[in-house]
Amino acid sequence: MNSPLMFGKSIHFSSLPTSQNPKFPTHDSSKILFPFRLIESTKQNSFRIVSSATSLRLRLRYDSVERGLRARVSSDGGDSFTGGELQEEKELQAPSFVEFITSERVKVVAMLALALALCNADRVVMSVAIVPLSLSHGWSRSFGGVVQSSFLWGYLISPIAGGALVDYYGGKVVMAWGVALWSLATFLTPWAAETSIWALLTMRALLGVAEGVALPCMNNMVARWFPQTERSRAVGIAMAGFQLGSAIGLTLAPILMSQGGIFGPFVIFGLSGFLWVLVWISATSSTPDQNPQISKSELDYILNNGRKSFRVENQAKRTKVIPPFRRLLSKPPTWSLIVANAMHSWGFFVILSWMPIYFNTIHRVDLTQAAWFSAVPWSMMAIVGYFGGAWSDILIQRGLSVTMTRKIMQSIGFVGPGIALIGLTAAKSPLIASAWLTLAVGLKSFSHSGFLVNLQEIAPQYSGVLHGLSNTAGTFAAIVGTIGAGFFVELVGSFQGFLLLTSFLYILSALFFDIFATGERVNFD
Repeated sequence: MNSPLMFGKSIHFSSLPTSQNPKFPTHDSSKILFPFRLIESTKQNSFRIVSSATSLRLRLRYDSVERGLRARVSSDGGDSFTGGELQEEKELQAPSFVEFITSERVKVVAMLALALALCNADRVVMSVAIVPLSLSHGWSRSFGGVVQSSFLWGYLISPIAGGALVDYYGGKVVMAWGVALWSLATFLTPWAAETSIWALLTMRALLGVAEGVALPCMNNMVARWFPQTERSRAVGIAMAGFQLGSAIGLTLAPILMSQGGIFGPFVIFGLSGFLWVLVWISATSSTPDQNPQISKSELDYILNNGRKSFRVENQAKRTKVIPPFRRLLSKPPTWSLIVANAMHSWGFFVILSWMPIYFNTIHRVDLTQAAWFSAVPWSMMAIVGYFGGAWSDILIQRGLSVTMTRKIMQSIGFVGPGIALIGLTAAKSPLIASAWLTLAVGLKSFSHSGFLVNLQEIAPQYSGVLHGLSNTAGTFAAIVGTIGAGFFVELVGSFQGFLLLTSFLYILSALFFDIFATGERVNFD
């Protein structure tokens, strides 16, 4: 057997089971002939082969678990060959920070962040507009909660079907249709509000139907474009847009309403969505290998470092549109994601929908200032979310298991807000209350590096539908929380009591996730 060794190359012989890899014997290493000198290593089942002619060092290691042979040449650069096929694989170093932020994959996730910013801005406008609308139409506080929750009626319907479509058709196509439809619904909201209450509720429900595909699309695109060691960071960037959308909507809505009337923000944000669709269609691709502008080095880095997940994503296109729901729901890790998403949505929509009214009612802050007080925490969430994702990636790169990393992130993301909400209920001034709310929302962003990334890890081929299942549970919880907060306040007369209930549910959900979640691949087939 001639040695395929080359100067400046790194060569691997990764093992296959003996029955599938007869070219590499399992025990008798003497049958493998190299023009080198064999030296036994102090490590178990490890040998070192030294070439006096080339000074290259080849390490052979017999792995009793894999029942095969692995070889490595210690030198720079790298071609690699696996098993009998000896396939070439480049060993590429992780990119620098500048290379990362200027890469094509970051451009893709930046577009996703903009889409999610529009997604949240379109939904939170009603949180500000509901006050003057209620006054002009004579709506009660509980009916105002019904109007705000109408968005969630549509959002309850679409995530599962949307997630299945994302797994089948890919994130680019489904995201384009989603943004186009929810921008149309936002743009037509002024007409609907002037027509009838049913037209308004229908348009808000259509907004929810279209926005239900946003997060599954984001997860799909991140899984295709980013290796596992960068996914928490990528999700952090995308979700930063999501949170900034809340801040943008809550701060710009009062200004636009003062200049263009109650419906000014709906028109501006709707038109912005149509512009985004044009850029998305022309400037992005579903997968890295379809992008004509990506460099060879970046493409090699994505494919080689994310080879396993990327291969699964390609296979997902050939799977049936209808996923195995029974098997998906039979595994405890699935339920850990469902419970986490439910609690995440409960807290998110309660804070998003009711905090302007909370500051207006409890701390006597006017509408414009209330929007600012409740917008600052979302800006903090965007910043903390990215750094939480970067820390999560670093922990995995340094050898901490994916399972433990996800549980740490999720615990911080739920227990932290649970404690901070208790502090919020005891605050005596709007400034202190805003500080506690900022802390709660900022720590909440750590859960993006917990359950949200975990969706891609336990079943990459079903990440869209898993996200849909958990999103549906989250939407149902959000409906209960949004409407329930209004009725709770009317019956009990206390916002603080509802926040204490939310705090308790946060801590309970964190415990459930820590018991049943895993960062390993789950066999759903």
